[in-house]
Formats: sequence, structure tokens, C-alpha cells
Amino acid sequence: MNRMKLNNFAFLIVLTSIVTTGQFATAQGTAMTEEIASFDEYEAIEEALQPYIISARTGDGALTRTAFYDHAHVVGSIGGTVYNMDADTFAGAIADGGPSDNVRHHIAWINVSGPAAAARVEFIDWGGNRFTDFFVLYKEGDVWKISGKVYNSHTNN
Repeated sequence: MNRMKLNNFAFLIVLTSIVTTGQFATAQGTAMTEEIASFDEYEAIEEALQPYIISARTGDGALTRTAFYDHAHVVGSIGGTVYNMDADTFAGAIADGGPSDNVRHHIAWINVSGPAAAARVEFIDWGGNRFTDFFVLYKEGDVWKISGKVYNSHTNN
């Protein structure tokens, strides 16, 4: 009788181990799927910023405009003058500024929370200036776009 209890006990331990391991594997798989989806969102945001980044070099205002929602605003200052522009006016300012062949950029960080995100991009030698741009982005459907931008022009501020 004690042997039967011991065998039942051993069986329960093995069964519990199998069930627990399966749950752990499922939890691990779910966690990895969520991590991959999160990683994909960072890449999608980097891609959404590309028209803006490319336009820094090319001076293509129409291209930069594609990165922004219609309601977007851009706020910052250059040379002590504060600018508060809608997306269309900002696109015109990019075109008026022309190309900056030597501009370099670095995406310093991206922070995502569901369909909302923020990003910081550093630029050097954009029209002879250094800029730090802070973007607020929103994902509508499968598309990320810039909802707003504020910037610092560093020494030219």
C-alpha cells in the first residue's frame, strides 16, 4: 500500500512537471512573440522618420510633408526667433532651406507605448546648424506618422 502511494505520488510529480514545463514553454513563446512585435514597432518608427531624415539632406519639402499628419505642428527657435509652423509651412521651410549634403543624423532613442511613441533625432551640419528634434508619433491602422515636433538649434538658439 505504501508502494502504491509512492507510485501515485511519483506519477503526480511527473505529471505536474510536464504540465508546468508546457505552460512555461507557452509563456516563453508568448513573451518572445510580444518581444518580436515590439522590436518590429521600433523598426516601423525608424522607417516612418526616414522621409524627414532624407529631406534634411535633399531639401525636399514635399517628401518631409509625407511623414506628418495634417494636424501636426513644429515648434522651436533659430537665432532667437521662435517658429510655430503647421506641417505645410514647415515643408515649405525645408524646401526654402535647400539641400544639406553633409548633414549627419543619429536616432538617439525611441520610446513606444501601444500606438503612441516618441523619438529623439540628432542632426549635425544641417544648413550649418546642429539640431535636436523631439518627435511625437501616432500609429493609425498600420501607419506611423509624426503628430508633432519640437526642436533645439543649440548654439544658434
